[in-house]
Amino acid sequence: MSALKTFVNGLWKENPVFILLLGMCPTLATSSSAKNAIYMGMATTFVLACSNVVVSCFKRIIPDKVRIPCFIVIIATFVTIVQFLMEAYAPAALVKALGIYLPLITVNCIVLGRAEAFASKHNPFLSLLDGIGMGLGFTLTLTALGAVREFFASGTLFELTVIPAWKDGFKLFSFAPGAFIVLGVFLAGINYLKIRAAAKEGKIYEPPAELNCATCNICHIGSKKA
Repeated sequence: MSALKTFVNGLWKENPVFILLLGMCPTLATSSSAKNAIYMGMATTFVLACSNVVVSCFKRIIPDKVRIPCFIVIIATFVTIVQFLMEAYAPAALVKALGIYLPLITVNCIVLGRAEAFASKHNPFLSLLDGIGMGLGFTLTLTALGAVREFFASGTLFELTVIPAWKDGFKLFSFAPGAFIVLGVFLAGINYLKIRAAAKEGKIYEPPAELNCATCNICHIGSKKA
């Protein structure tokens, strides 16, 4: 696997949010503004890159039976470093806004998933590029969602006023339902682009089986009588 391909994969082809649909909890919770989103993304990128390198360096030493607990300990170490740095240098309001989701990077499925699926199978250099690429992809995704939500909620971007007359805005986008709406629109747009690209090649785009309603039992479960 080439270094460039490893780095670029996380930006689009294997984007952790828009393509792999991982890390939904911090994505929806911390993207209420572009500023919160970009800081959360940067923190996750640091943890991803550092933990990937360490896991790759020690992959032959860590026993298979305890590899997941060991990965979590490694990840938690870098999360603690990030948390201390942000508490020391970042604005208190920002640290408060990120809240519990900052230490919860430890169990973020993106970070743990890359340690298990990539870093434990590749050399430290490629693992570093994979961590940075995935982290930047996550950061760009969060920032895009945060920018849209912040703009519609208050008419600002990165806390700078874009529309002075926009006093109240659509407060819905500041809360969880607004996050789901914006994410849904982004995913619909990406699916449209994929369908259009497949049509140009004379093919039919089929979503992954796990995202297909035909393989989902949630509606059937909900309709069952107690």
